[in-house]
Amino acid sequence: MEEQEREISDIDPPDHPSEAENGVMLVVSHSRGRDRGRAPLSVVLATVLYCAEFVSAAVLSSMYHKTNDEIWMGFTITFMLVPAVLTQLALTFIHRDVGRDRPLVLLLHLLLLGPVIRCFEALIVYFKAGKKEETYVTLSRKISLKKGRKIPMEWEIGQSERTLAAHRNAFKRTAVIQAFLGSVPQLTLQMYAAIQEKYNQPARVVLMIINLVSITYGALVCSVLAIHIRYDDYKVRIRPAAYLCMTAWRGLEIATRVTVLVLFSTALTHWVILVGMANLLFFFFLPWAEFWAKKGSLTQGVERNFSNFGTVVVLTLFTLLYACINVFCWSAVQLDFTHRELIQRKQGWGRLALYYCGRFVENLVLIILWYFYKKDFYEYVCAPLLVVQLLIGYSLSVLFMLLFYQFCHPCRSLFKHNVHDCLRCICCQKGTSTRQNQKPSYSTTATMVLGAEEPLNPPPSEAPDLTSQLGERETDIVEDLTEVV
Repeated sequence: MEEQEREISDIDPPDHPSEAENGVMLVVSHSRGRDRGRAPLSVVLATVLYCAEFVSAAVLSSMYHKTNDEIWMGFTITFMLVPAVLTQLALTFIHRDVGRDRPLVLLLHLLLLGPVIRCFEALIVYFKAGKKEETYVTLSRKISLKKGRKIPMEWEIGQSERTLAAHRNAFKRTAVIQAFLGSVPQLTLQMYAAIQEKYNQPARVVLMIINLVSITYGALVCSVLAIHIRYDDYKVRIRPAAYLCMTAWRGLEIATRVTVLVLFSTALTHWVILVGMANLLFFFFLPWAEFWAKKGSLTQGVERNFSNFGTVVVLTLFTLLYACINVFCWSAVQLDFTHRELIQRKQGWGRLALYYCGRFVENLVLIILWYFYKKDFYEYVCAPLLVVQLLIGYSLSVLFMLLFYQFCHPCRSLFKHNVHDCLRCICCQKGTSTRQNQKPSYSTTATMVLGAEEPLNPPPSEAPDLTSQLGERETDIVEDLTEVV
């Protein structure tokens, strides 16, 4: 039953439930009548981004072939095929189609059309849902936050809703893979090619725009994943204003980071390899070093059906994706192989501050080195203004992040201290124990929890298991972008 709860965790309760009395859990029938629930818009969005990026990269590769740009063509095809193959493998692994009699689906995966057939399957399930009454297959229990009140809720989930949730979760995983193992290197390559050729083809511009949208969406997935993991026992609903704030935060962060690396590579080509590898290796070995320092065992935090070798392979790939994300933006989650969840539930605010401070200093050093070693191509560009714009852009991304936690975080009513308090170091003063015994006075702003606060999670006997990072159990990663409370 707990595994089923995790699978359908991104299904919404009804908009107008009956009121709970005396703390009694509400029982809501979500599978009766002709209600289809939410449309699988996240599935459609991920499929559209996948197809658009693949087609635009193929068109640009053909143009490189006509102009005999073999190097650009080779790298473009590589960054087009590698994430596409990984996406097929991820979808096949999550849906466990290898041992099932589905030859057409497997054939389409071999043709790199797996996301398309999966999207059609999700749409068919959605449009068929609600045409006839179906019995529920499981129950979902969450705590709903209504104007600062915690209302326990329980609602019934039908088979069609459970299937749609599985499709959403699978596509949200593949969106992260597509973004940081395909779109990021593709965007970096095309920006570098545009600077070297001193000409921007329309096809290249289209591909770069699609890459940036894909990366931003993948970063949004990571941000909301962190929220759902920390507040696993709550029904998290993210408003459009929060999505806009996160989009500005992530878009500016990624755009400025990629631009700085590309500019630095045009001035000091060989040194950028050292910078990139140093970042990648640091974030790759960081969770392993923490794991070895804690003297943990691999058998405690992985799928029980995996052998020791399979465990190491899966964790290595998982860590590689984690490292690639952190090279370009904050991953919003921290790996911890000593826990069954593989991800820390407690937010490391100190690590978050250290990451952004260190990244700002690194970007500053790289852009200054570019300024002194830039080539003649930039004689028609106002280099000092460009340096200032990049630094301001990254600072604005940090500002939008603070605004998100201050005003737009979906669980801000559960926090103890707001961003203003943290910036004034009020959290470091004495008397914390006295404030914990008193009811916190919340302003209209959001608040932020320091790492020393007690966790909000229920006891292990009441909390659902979280092992979906290896594909067994589905985890709610991100709500559809059009969801409105």
